[in-house]
Amino acid sequence: MTKHQKRLSVPKSWPVERKTETFTVKADAGPHGEAGVPLLIILRDVLEYADSRKEARYALNQNNVLINGKAVSDEERPVGMFDIMAFTEREEYYRVFPGEGGRLALTPIDEESAGSKLGKIVNKQHVPGGDVQLTLHDGQTLTVDEDSEYGGGDSIVVANDDDEIVAHFPYQEGELVTAVAGAHAGDIGRIDEIQITPGSSENNVLVEQDGGDSEASASEGGEAADGFETVEEYVVVIDENFTGEDSETEAESDGGGDE
Repeated sequence: MTKHQKRLSVPKSWPVERKTETFTVKADAGPHGEAGVPLLIILRDVLEYADSRKEARYALNQNNVLINGKAVSDEERPVGMFDIMAFTEREEYYRVFPGEGGRLALTPIDEESAGSKLGKIVNKQHVPGGDVQLTLHDGQTLTVDEDSEYGGGDSIVVANDDDEIVAHFPYQEGELVTAVAGAHAGDIGRIDEIQITPGSSENNVLVEQDGGDSEASASEGGEAADGFETVEEYVVVIDENFTGEDSETEAESDGGGDE
């Protein structure tokens, strides 16, 4: 298996320039699958905390870089949607959030918010012993009681220190969501309608972005509400706190090399 990754073939969510160099670092096995961005790209190309892979390795060996509350020493460790990055020496904390065009961006948060992360439930199944196992979008698994109220498509907030579920946001009409992929990646609004599609096709989701009723506004001669339509897989239920940040560090690469 090759250890190199051509820039032209990286996922759209990766914050790298594709035509400045031929190759970039390849993500190691880990969370988020192929969509995971190597930590080196975040440190070197996005935050510019390191000029080379060697400098990044040295910084990581100081145990001052945490992802979801755990120190990371592998510069190829994948980083993905809703991960929490903490730089303890700098006292800086970020949430990985989908930005414009689907590229991952870093949203500054406070230390208290960095103690837990959001996860979308993508699978729910019974396990031996009568409990239920939840699988989140990044591959993390949690075991809950059989009579728990969590369902597929719901979002939960999980504490980084003990994996305790501290908040639950059901996937239903009226809930606040963000699109994490597709043409509307990074857009935020409320679910207006979940359109169930017969068969194996994806359900469609209609999202309003101004809280109004678009059909009612149009019938009354008013201006139609802004919104968008996307597939169910692309939407994640979020908390109001996700919309109140002051600034965002766009995950744009400067086209630096890999060594």
